[in-house]
Amino acid sequence: MLFRGPAGLTAGLLCLLALVAAPPALAGPTVTVRVEGQSSTLLERTRVTLPDTPPPVAACARHTPAAAIEEATRGDWDRQAFTSTILRETHTFADSDYWAEWLDRGAGYARGNGICSDVLAEGDELLMLVDRSPAPTFAPTVFPLDLEGVPSSVQRGVAVTVTVVEYFSPAGAPGEGERRPVSGATVSGGGATATTAADGTAALSFDRTGQVVLKATKPGAAPSAGEVLEVTEAPVAPPPPAPVATADTAAPVTRIAGIRERQRFSRRRAPRTLRGSVAPDPSGLRVVKLSLTRSAGGRCQLYSPSRERFRPSRCGGRVNFAIGDRQDWSYLLPSRLKRGRYVLDAVAVDRLGNRDRLARGRSRVVFFVR
Repeated sequence: MLFRGPAGLTAGLLCLLALVAAPPALAGPTVTVRVEGQSSTLLERTRVTLPDTPPPVAACARHTPAAAIEEATRGDWDRQAFTSTILRETHTFADSDYWAEWLDRGAGYARGNGICSDVLAEGDELLMLVDRSPAPTFAPTVFPLDLEGVPSSVQRGVAVTVTVVEYFSPAGAPGEGERRPVSGATVSGGGATATTAADGTAALSFDRTGQVVLKATKPGAAPSAGEVLEVTEAPVAPPPPAPVATADTAAPVTRIAGIRERQRFSRRRAPRTLRGSVAPDPSGLRVVKLSLTRSAGGRCQLYSPSRERFRPSRCGGRVNFAIGDRQDWSYLLPSRLKRGRYVLDAVAVDRLGNRDRLARGRSRVVFFVR
């Protein structure tokens, strides 16, 4: 059995209480860092959360641009307040070249006041770019471009208009940053390229789908950040609605052929074949019916298909008889018609029971045999 002395027990309890009471490490603001080298982008926009401790730079406080550079480059810089090397690219003012600090706090880029002097807040963007300030004025000559109006998505083949601006600093003083449109800048990405007009605008369209990164460049200026948009296919048009079924209420149209209204025939040329046609009907043809009446010498007759001859009838009487369901119909009489006045009716009925109405000169003709 192992026994502990009171001194050892007390020391252990104090260590345990210290561990329990130690506050968790605090996190600072989340910011974005970008590094534009002299001829290429060394670091595209990178989001980092700053630690709640100062960076490893002499006299630099926490949450400064120096801390953001440390996190974004993972320590790949010279860790100097007046830095000359970032991501292995060095500028020592040998040709009036140096690393310039720009900040975007939500209203566009403005010159910074030093990487150990400014304090970053949530959402700020730090841009380090290579500037040149030649004698005798030592005014800055390189300004950052910004690409505005890029949508999150656009359909393939549909033009999108963007605007390129720069933030101008005439003297290089902290806080300077005058937004102005840029003409002659090149906007490219996703296989599309366009040049900005005098107002800084350019229109592009893309012939393939997928993610596209647009970037604006112009000689002598720092490029814009890469702006991402998604090119999508145009939505497929929905199929047309199915036609609503409606009941067929239209009657088939019948027409008598070979006999004109009030036509006069000689006995020798009197009709023997009755014929005509029915227009196509959506419900289909069920039957064609004929009626043929004769009047002569003050007496009236109607044709009987069962007897194949005319029989006495009251004047004005009608008896329809079916002759089939062919659109081009015909009926052969036993012989040519004798002298008299004749009325021929032709009526068609479709499969829904719609019945053609008689129309003089079309489905009813009056004719004479002399």
